[in-house]
Amino acid sequence: MSTTEKEIRNESSFRDRIATVDARGKRKWVFAQKPKGRFTNYRTYVSWFFFFVFIALPFIKYNGRPLFLFNIPEAKFIIFGKVFWPQDFFIFGLTMVAFVIFIVLFTAAFGRLFCGWICPQTIFMEMVFRKIEYAIEGDATEQKLLSKSSWNTNKIIKKSTKHLVFFLMSFLIANFFLSYIIGVDALWTIITGRVSEHLGGLASIMIFSAVFYAVYAFFREQACTVVCPYGRLQGVLLDRNSLIVAYDYKRGEPRGKVKEKESLHLGDCIDCLQCVKVCPTGIDIRNGTQLECVNCTACIDACDNIMDKIGRPRGLIRYASENGIENRETLKYTTRMKLYTALLLVLLVILTTLLVTRKDVDATIMRTPGMLYQERGNDSISNLYNIKVVNKTMADIPLTVRLERADGKVEIIGGGPVIVKQEGQGSGSFFIVLPRKAIFDRKTLIPLGLYEGEKKIAVLKTNFLGPVAP
Repeated sequence: MSTTEKEIRNESSFRDRIATVDARGKRKWVFAQKPKGRFTNYRTYVSWFFFFVFIALPFIKYNGRPLFLFNIPEAKFIIFGKVFWPQDFFIFGLTMVAFVIFIVLFTAAFGRLFCGWICPQTIFMEMVFRKIEYAIEGDATEQKLLSKSSWNTNKIIKKSTKHLVFFLMSFLIANFFLSYIIGVDALWTIITGRVSEHLGGLASIMIFSAVFYAVYAFFREQACTVVCPYGRLQGVLLDRNSLIVAYDYKRGEPRGKVKEKESLHLGDCIDCLQCVKVCPTGIDIRNGTQLECVNCTACIDACDNIMDKIGRPRGLIRYASENGIENRETLKYTTRMKLYTALLLVLLVILTTLLVTRKDVDATIMRTPGMLYQERGNDSISNLYNIKVVNKTMADIPLTVRLERADGKVEIIGGGPVIVKQEGQGSGSFFIVLPRKAIFDRKTLIPLGLYEGEKKIAVLKTNFLGPVAP
């Protein structure tokens, strides 16, 4: 029996630390054995689709806009071709709430299926960087031997090659990642322009590259077990009806060697430890649900391969719920799931309504702070206002402000309309002038119309400050 197998067998079923940290608090490096099987193949196909979408999305445009853009520096977000500004933050916030509810519902039903199949961290780690590592350093046994060997020519070449390829892949991912923030056109300008003109952009690319390289070359599975809050939350999101990667202890226990099974009436688990050796987070799935498990299905494939060899049916480790293992129950649509679904549907209806009724032009009108009314001769009173406009369309809009009542007028400072550039913001100032005889209160609510030419696009209301009529 190898030293590694002895260590695995001595691990307690109830741990007071994560699997990648020893009793002294020192990190235990995971050398995961290369998985093979149907689920690994399915996940590979899913990852190909993910890579295609990840690479293609920045180049897809709708009505001249990127399909997705998350420009945090300019506080400009484009989702499915629609522009969202800080004024739309309540929509963005509601979207995030709906997404969180969806995650809660999805996890209650399907466990951490997202982590193993769709999460970018898992896909890039297992389907890109881990495979590069296998190609250069070999499978787990060869990687262990290389790690323990002295720094000879072979080790220097392999380690240098691996880390160079890792950084090049990180650099490539960083470029595509940045294209979701500043847009592919701006990224291309940075790449093709003079270095002196794009120092900030180039610095951003290198910082992102360094972060990705550090995560995938060194931090690795710790991103899932230490940093990601989703793994920590699964303890309160999962219940006994949630679908998880589970070991069928009813069928597998008690464990024993193949030759002992008939005489001792043992279970199907032969204690081969293949499920542990392929785990990218270093756990033993036979100890039950653990926060490190990302549902990557590597243990399912490893176990199924062993079952095929010893002539036992597959599924000793499989997708199942705790109730499914213990009581042979099928997956249930529980009351908890129904409540989450109802709440999610309500949020989606509200969100859809807000998106459908959302205006292409948003304006805010405020009286100039610190200024009272101005008297114009003996018969008129004026107030000074500021207007800020957000244009969410793809065309420049000349806006004029008109008083929606016949006894006053609007005087725009500068004389002309307020020009708001496409997908931009504009501002201006104007006076509202009312006859003294039309003012009866300290504050008078007055309607103002926003016009693009002769087309009214919005009506806003503001307070007009004046003297109290005698």
